[in-house]
Amino acid sequence: MEGARVMEGKLAVRRADRFEDLIAWQKARELTREVYRVTSSGRLAGDRGLTAQVRRASASIMATIAEGFERGKRTEFHQYLSVAKGSCAEVRSFLSIALDAESLTPGEFARVHDLAVEVAKIIASLRSAVAKQRDAKRK
Repeated sequence: MEGARVMEGKLAVRRADRFEDLIAWQKARELTREVYRVTSSGRLAGDRGLTAQVRRASASIMATIAEGFERGKRTEFHQYLSVAKGSCAEVRSFLSIALDAESLTPGEFARVHDLAVEVAKIIASLRSAVAKQRDAKRK
């Protein structure tokens, strides 16, 4: 599989031997760490239902990228990346609920929300690169 790295606004594609090599997975892991951090204290920690949902959604991003990569087929990987990108939207939605409920400060919300947006963009770039590889292989 190919990995993608965004450098100076351009997409550089390199070979990735393990899912841990993917920038998308690494950033998803960073997002998950941040989600766990902001849900471990403060008012949000007291909302066990919302905390559990946003944690599951963030963990799902990195797990879905890993699973899709390990399947070894570009078509499947592309589909799994679409699911992972959808989970980024789910995280942003749960964060909005937490902000509206005043369970997150605006600063916490902005930091984690911006990271979720960044992860979604990286996944979109990787998904595009995988689609090009898949389509080139079909020809």
